Amino acid sequence: MENKPKTNREFLLQYAGLTFQFFAIIGVALYGGYYLDKWIKIQFHLFVWLLPLIAIVGTIIKVIKDTSKK
Repeated sequence: MENKPKTNREFLLQYAGLTFQFFAIIGVALYGGYYLDKWIKIQFHLFVWLLPLIAIVGTIIKVIKDTSKK
């Protein structure tokens, strides 16, 4: 198969999917952090801050690896 350039619609769908993934990952990390903080019973919401931060950094690293030229 030959390598065809992507159309604007394909780019739009690719980034729309990436945006959905990004928000879903942040939501799951917030949910997990909230219940982890509740389970450990600490006053400061450490995991509510820490898990989404780790998720965002991991997602950005994944995006950079996926979009960089090989």
